[in-house]
Amino acid sequence: MSSPSALELVGVSAPAAPASRVPALHGLDLRLEPGEQVAVIGASGAGKSSLLLTMAAAVRPLGGQLRLAGVDPWVLGSAGRHRLRAQLFLAPQVPPLPPRQRVVTSVLAGGLPAWPGWWRGWLFGWSDADASRAQAALQAFDIADKLWLRVDRLSGGERQRVGLARALVSAARWWLVDEPLSALDPARAHQALGSLQAAARDSGRTLVCTLHQVDLARERFARIVALRAGRIVYDGPAAGLDDEAVRALYSPSDADGTPSPPGADPIAPPAWADAPPDLSPGPPGALCR
Repeated sequence: MSSPSALELVGVSAPAAPASRVPALHGLDLRLEPGEQVAVIGASGAGKSSLLLTMAAAVRPLGGQLRLAGVDPWVLGSAGRHRLRAQLFLAPQVPPLPPRQRVVTSVLAGGLPAWPGWWRGWLFGWSDADASRAQAALQAFDIADKLWLRVDRLSGGERQRVGLARALVSAARWWLVDEPLSALDPARAHQALGSLQAAARDSGRTLVCTLHQVDLARERFARIVALRAGRIVYDGPAAGLDDEAVRALYSPSDADGTPSPPGADPIAPPAWADAPPDLSPGPPGALCR
């Protein structure tokens, strides 16, 4: 049975960036129930990040409708849309962490904009309770010892895990996480994804996670959404996505997103490329350009 608290896309076409009018997504229909955990897979450029930005109400659809608990954020005024966005946590692949900021501050920033104590902590220092909250979030990703370090002292993988720890202090009901494992080795990737999923499950949050690690997506998620050229080509249980379907998903495609025929060269040169050069002289006085 569907819930009125679902996140839903109805016939949505959307660009990859707010200022663009070029669609990166085409006619998407997708519904996520509260507490669901969904992996989104697809080749680079398939529209995975654009999908998360659209879900987060960060880019306005060119067509169709986004509904967050039955509300279209784009019919609200800016203040109402801002309040609704407080229910969404978007974690980009590269976390926007100021290099000179302390890790404790970066983690607790995940509580914005719903946390009224933010400016007190920023101006006067964090309380023991605030620090403990951030440390517990970091502990879930095995980096509790980094609490008081500056961000610029962290490795790329540690920064990525700080970005994930921000979700754990967030009050948002929808967690939208883009490529959270790209800077992690396989062991860290399994641990980090397991912690993220457990935290979402225990708190009843909806988790949408884009991944390039298809085997991990099929192993850890009950539902998988596959994108190709901005369109949903699979939406169903992980068990239904076999190796042949995965190979087809990542095979080269033509400009319209359809698979190239067997033996076709996806980057074949135009016919004139193999023609001999025209060395005949031009008319008198012609310039060579």
